[in-house]
Amino acid sequence: MNVEELRKLFPALSETVYGKPLVYLDNAATIQRPASVIEKWVDMTERHNANLHRAVHKIAADATEEYESTRDAVRAFLNAESREEIVFTSGATASINLVAFCFGEAFVKPGDEIIVTEAEHHSNIVPWQMMCSRKGAVLKVLPVDDEGHLRIDLLDSLLTDRTRLMCVAQISNVLGIINPVKEIVNICHSKGCAVLVDGAQGVVHTGADVADLGCDFYAFSGHKVYAAPGTGVLYGRKELLDAMPPYMGGGEMIASVSFSGTTYAPLPGKFEAGTQNIAGTPTLKPALELAEALKDKELTEYIDRVRDFVLNALLADDRIKLYGVPRGTSDKIALFSFAVKGAHHEDMALLLDKMGIAVRSGQMCAEPLMDRFGVTGMLRASFAPYNTMEEAERFLQSLDRAITMLV
Repeated sequence: MNVEELRKLFPALSETVYGKPLVYLDNAATIQRPASVIEKWVDMTERHNANLHRAVHKIAADATEEYESTRDAVRAFLNAESREEIVFTSGATASINLVAFCFGEAFVKPGDEIIVTEAEHHSNIVPWQMMCSRKGAVLKVLPVDDEGHLRIDLLDSLLTDRTRLMCVAQISNVLGIINPVKEIVNICHSKGCAVLVDGAQGVVHTGADVADLGCDFYAFSGHKVYAAPGTGVLYGRKELLDAMPPYMGGGEMIASVSFSGTTYAPLPGKFEAGTQNIAGTPTLKPALELAEALKDKELTEYIDRVRDFVLNALLADDRIKLYGVPRGTSDKIALFSFAVKGAHHEDMALLLDKMGIAVRSGQMCAEPLMDRFGVTGMLRASFAPYNTMEEAERFLQSLDRAITMLV
């Protein structure tokens, strides 16, 4: 498959805005969905709309089969040991909040410690602040250097015998830097500390082999990896999930209910209370099939060329300050957050939008990182495998035009 063949799978890429062909470069926020995912959602909505697991009629049985076969597909994609380690949620945010509450209840005592990094999304900061406040624990922060790389050299000194969990993004949604997760896991495990990986960006750009990473938890959102919004996954090591209490109570997460007491369903049902996303969750299956197909050598080499072209152009422009500068190209994805000297990021984004270029502006849900670099916000262009070199050229030409207009 080449990039032009790939683009034909995505209906949204043929759209126009303000009379211009759309160049969609906000993929780190929400990636576009292929026809296979849209068709699966429509099929589930039209033909298999029934509650899961509960009824004996055929529509419910078919819906349950779609849902549970998706769990098997996710297990295989993540290379998890068992399907019981795959919990469906509404997204990475819900997955991380689940761990923050349930892991906290099971394993965290007053005076214990949690480590996050300075480059985390709010969804991997705020739940831990809430848990630390509730449990009387201490939140520690691993900083980044001036180029946006984690100060791994400081990690060992942050870890103590009271550190229960380290929380780190596989890839920063602002900096585009691929963090050395395996190294972090090894360091933490050597001190008896578990590791949660926020895979929201990593799952689509580098993939996720949880056995290889060695992490204890891995969270991602479906809408970042071609699936329907409102879908997500939490992988957790079985022995940890078994030891953690449920996050929510309700239907489906129980084994038996009486007024004298309730027993809970075995994994993963214990963490899937209520009516689940009947139509959305099964879209993870065609989405992950596509993600697997996009590991194609021709496509990966193409997006690497696009990345290098844009990276070199931004670094060569003295009007631009790029955040997240790689030490080589292999530790950065095609995601670029930057500031234009003398121009506000939102003004730049509005001008680019009028030129048909969709980018993100603002704090990217990473206010502490903005404070670290002394800015109120940034402009972000995030590329997907379906973005072409021609689109990259048009983005840079439009960016130059916008800068000329504003500065």
